[in-house]
Amino acid sequence: MPNRLAGEQSPYLLQHANNPVDWYPWGDQAFAAARKSDKAIFLSIGYATCHWCHVMERESFESVGVANVLNEHFISIKVDREERPDVDRVYMTFVQATTGSGGWPMSVWLTPELKPFYGGTYFPPTSQWGRPAFVDVLAQIAKAWREDRARVTQSAAEVVARLAVIARVDAARTMPGEEALASTLQQFQQSFDARRGGFGDAPKFPRPSELIFLLRESARTGEAAGRDMVVQTLRSMALGGMRDHIGGGFHRYSVDGNWRVPHFEKMLYDQAQLAVAYLEAAQAANDPFFAQVAEDTLQYVQRDMTDDGGGFYSAEDADSVPPDQVADPHAATSAEATVPKHKMEGAFYVWGLDEVRAALGEDSAIFEGRYGLLPNGNAPFDPQQEFVDNNLLHTAQSLADLAQAAGVSAVDVAESLLRSRKILFEVRETRPRPLLDDKVLTAWNGLMIGAFARAARVLAGGEALGHEPGEADPGARHLQSATRAAAFIRERVWNPSTKRLLRRYRQGDAAIDGYAEDYAFLIFGLIELFQASGDPSWLSWARELQTQQDELFWDAAGGGWFSTTGQDPTVLLRLKEDYDGAEPSPSSVSALNLLALAHLTGDAAYSDRAAEAIASFGARLEQLGRAVPLMAAALSTALSGGEQIVVVGDRGAADTTALWQAAHRRFRPFTVSVIVDPKQQDAVAAHMPWVAAMKMIDGRATAYVCRNFACDAPSTDPGVFG
Repeated sequence: MPNRLAGEQSPYLLQHANNPVDWYPWGDQAFAAARKSDKAIFLSIGYATCHWCHVMERESFESVGVANVLNEHFISIKVDREERPDVDRVYMTFVQATTGSGGWPMSVWLTPELKPFYGGTYFPPTSQWGRPAFVDVLAQIAKAWREDRARVTQSAAEVVARLAVIARVDAARTMPGEEALASTLQQFQQSFDARRGGFGDAPKFPRPSELIFLLRESARTGEAAGRDMVVQTLRSMALGGMRDHIGGGFHRYSVDGNWRVPHFEKMLYDQAQLAVAYLEAAQAANDPFFAQVAEDTLQYVQRDMTDDGGGFYSAEDADSVPPDQVADPHAATSAEATVPKHKMEGAFYVWGLDEVRAALGEDSAIFEGRYGLLPNGNAPFDPQQEFVDNNLLHTAQSLADLAQAAGVSAVDVAESLLRSRKILFEVRETRPRPLLDDKVLTAWNGLMIGAFARAARVLAGGEALGHEPGEADPGARHLQSATRAAAFIRERVWNPSTKRLLRRYRQGDAAIDGYAEDYAFLIFGLIELFQASGDPSWLSWARELQTQQDELFWDAAGGGWFSTTGQDPTVLLRLKEDYDGAEPSPSSVSALNLLALAHLTGDAAYSDRAAEAIASFGARLEQLGRAVPLMAAALSTALSGGEQIVVVGDRGAADTTALWQAAHRRFRPFTVSVIVDPKQQDAVAAHMPWVAAMKMIDGRATAYVCRNFACDAPSTDPGVFG
């Protein structure tokens, strides 16, 4: 019989809807049940594509024996951390403070008043790896709750009080200077892996915020060190196993230090941020390789991660059923045909050598050499023996070396690899796919809208990709993706009467009040979309959202933006994110948003608030800038002074396009740019009054390059951009 999760929309909660555990979703019904039964709460937090969440479900939550213990002694609650990051942050703060580490699945025990008293992450079914058995932990906690209640509740109250004090501590606001940026750069240099790229050793996570900072600081100072670290890191990631060489896109992180063995889940926020990083690297290094990686990533999102209405899905799982374990429809009995098969991490992505040879024929030798395939598999280490006889694709040989070995041209090699990729893509499409988390999150969609809009500018005309004139314009395709997604969000999760965003949409249902990150990330996407499209409605909405974000989340006492409104009494702490991790903090993104809005509109109130936000992170930037690299990028932007580029001309006309493409050949990280079509000039000038007097010269598209709204002489020559 399904449990209470069967009525939820979260794919993660629905995964647990048939567990024998008597799960509740987070809400008043669960809290009332805990108070009435006088039981402690077992809170389990994870997300749909979390590998170890699947493991713990299989080992414990699908076990009738474990379920009986949970059902007898606890009220069990499941939370999707992606839907409810506010709940997740509170209890992750507790787990990290009490254990020194965190992660998912997260397991926390609470009083009926929702105060935590014990927590951890994954617990195995039997004691191993230095972790106690889950059932033993349950028994000990049940005993403590039964026999030592007063101490448990007092401990919970004390720890919540301590966490509340920590959350309220406000550092003095100081506007840091260039020395903070120099110190942050040095921190990255000290941890940089000069041999393999990236920072530190295994595991290696993509953290695009740090790459964005390094590129900006390199551009600001003219020093190549930051750019060179980014170029090496992005190249290593693109050539290694973390990139999906068949279908495009990037896996979550690399298990090893050589970027060879990925953790196979694919997250939308990674695709969005990495696409921007590769686009910027293509400009900064003047290298079409990086543009092609970005294009490849965006094509993956368009093909596999896009809702029919234009919104973007959240993630694809790491686990799937291996092709050789698919149920046989011709089995002797129907039971044999429908027996659930064990999923394996990476099964969708790995290849047996015989399988590749059978599919590719004469092209196989070049493909094997390029991607390092071996008869017995090529995983450098495989402690769980999951990849026996299977190959993880990574770039093992250059095109030149392959051409020399085969006695053919590099062009012949490239064409062979292109054929092979298409063939293997079709083969792979016949395999059982990993689970698709098809919920649409506002925040992550904002990041992806921004990535597509940026690509619309950088890849306009395809010149950055090495396309010949006359080929299909990838920029137009990416602009369409960004526009459709923005319209999707506006129509489905935005309430214009209340001026509130909702966080999640799935299958016709929009729910959960938006958090600061939903507003900040969407504003970022809309600012990028306005610059790419010239449509003033997107700038208007971005400004409206910024006003609402400030009203709901701004910390008047300490500066920066809280993650929540503080209006939900079940969320014990009102926290402010101060770390740019896999996802950047709302305050960092917002500081950059405000600087862009200031340069677009000329409204000094935006730059003043950006300065307040940066100053609120001043001590952090001066002491440990590496923790907040995107806020360091905002500081670098603020110190640069900024630049504005306006192209006045008919959108789509050849002369307008020529100026626009020229404006985006170089890396200009501190520049806002926009096409102003004369037919829309009055509407644009309503938000950007300083462009009202800009005109075309002799009926030709005209470029205006300005600093602090003081412009150089207008020009119709694309050479004005250098």
